[in-house]
Amino acid sequence: MTNGPRFRFAPSPTGSFHVGGARTALHNWALARRLGGTFVLRIEDTDEARNRPEWTQGIIDALAWIGISADDPHFEGPHFQSEYAAAHVAAAHRLFEQGDAYYCDLSGEQIQERAKELGLSGYDGHSRDRGLGPGPGRVLRFRVPDGITVVNDLVRGEVSFENSTIEDFVLLRGNGTPVFLIANVVDDIEMGITHVVRAEEHLPNTPKQQMLWQALGHEPPQWAHVPVLVNEQRKKLSKRRDKVALEQYRDEGFLADAMVNYLMTLGWTPPGAEESGSEIASWPEIEAAFRLEDVTHSPAFFDVKKLAAFNGDYIRMMPLDEFIERAGAELPIEWDRARFTAIAPHIQERLTTLTEVPDKVDFLFWPDDSPIEYDEASWDKAFAADWARPLLDDVLEAYGAIAEWNADALKVALEDVMARYELKLGKAQAPVRVAVTGRSVGPPLFESLEVLGRYETLRRLSDANERAAARAG
Repeated sequence: MTNGPRFRFAPSPTGSFHVGGARTALHNWALARRLGGTFVLRIEDTDEARNRPEWTQGIIDALAWIGISADDPHFEGPHFQSEYAAAHVAAAHRLFEQGDAYYCDLSGEQIQERAKELGLSGYDGHSRDRGLGPGPGRVLRFRVPDGITVVNDLVRGEVSFENSTIEDFVLLRGNGTPVFLIANVVDDIEMGITHVVRAEEHLPNTPKQQMLWQALGHEPPQWAHVPVLVNEQRKKLSKRRDKVALEQYRDEGFLADAMVNYLMTLGWTPPGAEESGSEIASWPEIEAAFRLEDVTHSPAFFDVKKLAAFNGDYIRMMPLDEFIERAGAELPIEWDRARFTAIAPHIQERLTTLTEVPDKVDFLFWPDDSPIEYDEASWDKAFAADWARPLLDDVLEAYGAIAEWNADALKVALEDVMARYELKLGKAQAPVRVAVTGRSVGPPLFESLEVLGRYETLRRLSDANERAAARAG
């Protein structure tokens, strides 16, 4: 076991990796690296229904995507909670032997009946002094002491809990298997965990866990409970309702660096953000500056639109060669990479995600002489004016006479034509763009025409001209 502080991230395999879990993992990772400590990955796999190797691998892969690498010297694991089952049970038995736990034979129905009779909300401690030993169906309960439990939280300060509001909680079920609370504490003790950084939803369990740490003769770790993530209705993010799977964002063309940067802004502000007006920060900057004491208490809004804006910023910051390589990976294999390289600089500024690339440039890769599939709404709008078809006819003639086929010459030729119609460039471009690309939006028009080439541009303009004439009747 290495020296220095030890942080743990302990997810349960659930089929996909929640963005909230990713943020918690990043918090632990940043602190472990900055403080020269260890990030311990522990898979809580005692639920057999969730114990699937592919789900565990999914967690490891998702962590690697956001930069938490098993190859890093600060990384340890994965450990598996199931490997420590004997230690969980042994610790529970030890608590019984030293008088900190007792057996209870009341059924759930009996507990409810007694609570109703006594006007309580839960278990009333009925078996505390009955002297029961282990037996079939009997649970082992922790004997909650009198007084107050004070949790020193690095995010929230001192949080006090009246022990009278905490019922004697179960350590071992009636079948002898340990519950989450005892397993979690024993695992942390066995692994030498010094800091437990997790979402605030776990705060209500913390006084119970602190009691267990102390009853087992150990100093509790440093606690830190970061704010939960909520949706635009300010409801906690839910896998059933919200888009929360990290893998889905990865597969939709979001960049890992953008996701990491954005997640770290949820409840915390990067250095210099207020002065600069930008929360964009590199991982080394984040790692050097992140402090739990600076994390806010309020729930953090996971804003997909803001994440998309972050992602667009990161795409624009990419070196062109890297952008061409990564964006090119989204294209069908048969598309000409040289042609894409020529248009790449002109679409990089216009993307939100990398998966948008094929739809932005597909018109450049339609087979020569193939019919154009026009977006009818775009066509109707572009050719609604009386001047649209005559202008297209004049542009076809002007483009046919161009000596050098390049963006500058194409623009000048269109400007000469539109002057006859007293139009601005935005309006004059519309029928030309729809004629060549089939739609009203896309990369810069003149650069697109240059890449498309003289023959195919003129062919498409001619076909559109004939179509417009036919529709005019």
